[in-house]
Amino acid sequence: MRAVIADDSVLLREGITRLLAEGGIEVVAGVGDAEALLVAVEAHEPDLAIVDVRMPPRHREEGLRAAIEIRRRWPKVALLVLSQFVEERYASELLAAETSGVGYLLKDRVADVAEFLDVVERVAAGGSAIDSEVVRQILARTHRTDPLARLSPRETEVLALMAEGHSNGSIADRLFVSSGAVEKHVSNIFMKLDLPPDDKRHQRRVMAVVRYLNS
Repeated sequence: MRAVIADDSVLLREGITRLLAEGGIEVVAGVGDAEALLVAVEAHEPDLAIVDVRMPPRHREEGLRAAIEIRRRWPKVALLVLSQFVEERYASELLAAETSGVGYLLKDRVADVAEFLDVVERVAAGGSAIDSEVVRQILARTHRTDPLARLSPRETEVLALMAEGHSNGSIADRLFVSSGAVEKHVSNIFMKLDLPPDDKRHQRRVMAVVRYLNS
């Protein structure tokens, strides 16, 4: 696996580079601003780009806007956003279009190296990993127009874990319920969100998560 890292902190770039190397992942470029990130992705065509949200020159949402541009121009490049903040507008735009191969983690909530490397591999393989706090803040902004009001509290909880990239088995473990119970909740979610039953199950799952994040 080949990766590009974009963060204006040299120490953080070097730290992530070493962590990825320990996990057998080659970092082909480390850059400090959004423009250089786009150049690096075009030059190296990596499997994954790890992107900080706030970078020069304004230190606002440059990295996240670059991530959206990468998704548009190079859709095969997986994206893992690391930030101290949730930029709700651009985060919603990034996550609403397609959640496969996308992750959004808050830096201060990454506490375990093995878990971080697992997230990197999951996202690079086409999975998703969305921090629950990111989901909460996005939903809080749009709560008044939330179209998911038909879901029960437990179904909403299951859908939130789906948005974080958890499988049904993982959701069952976290909620201390059976896999059959989770399967029933997932089926109810599909039904209440009016997702066509003739769609492939993976597609319905992605569509449910997209509606959840875009609500």
